[in-house]
Amino acid sequence: MRVALIVIAATVVALSGCTSTTAPQAPRADSTAPVIAPGRPGEQAKTLSPSEAATAVPSATPNAADIKYVQDMIIHHRQALDMALLAPSRAGSTQLKSLAERIKAAQGPEIQFMTTWLREQDQKAPDHHAAHDGMPGMATPEQLESLKAAKGPDFDRLFLQLMINHHMGAIKMSEQVLTNGSHIRIEELAGDVSITQTAEIRRMQELQSSL
Repeated sequence: MRVALIVIAATVVALSGCTSTTAPQAPRADSTAPVIAPGRPGEQAKTLSPSEAATAVPSATPNAADIKYVQDMIIHHRQALDMALLAPSRAGSTQLKSLAERIKAAQGPEIQFMTTWLREQDQKAPDHHAAHDGMPGMATPEQLESLKAAKGPDFDRLFLQLMINHHMGAIKMSEQVLTNGSHIRIEELAGDVSITQTAEIRRMQELQSSL
């Protein structure tokens, strides 16, 4: 999530009995005014010194955490798309079919963005058979085969179980890059992923309770 830095500057105006013709001074670059960095949802704001604030602003230069997040998230999103593409012909719930369509509509363009971003950084996008051992939320090959074999209510229940877990994994990955990454565009992406998928988890949990 984009980290907004709000500079609280205290301005003291001296009033005298005569009119001054001196031009106002420009703000000093070495200002000692406190900097308030709002926390992420559920966190308190922090007061930073000017030197801390300078390093808190996301940069245009990616680090290893940014690259790994994007490469891993491409793999993660691809599996979500594979699962969502099964819904039109297998799901029994119209609401679930609509949900799967929204997942596809959101994550397809994100894969394109991440692939282009990696190319801009002279990094390779993972191939379609890349390993994902240890990646949070990923369904196993056996679970995917069970999903492909299911239809109607059975498909709906398994899809929701797997996709909720999948979204929770994506949120965990996003939280990690928000802590360890440095690139502003990846921070924005991770924030968007967290917000969108948290809302989708709530919808899926509501749908689960109605099945």
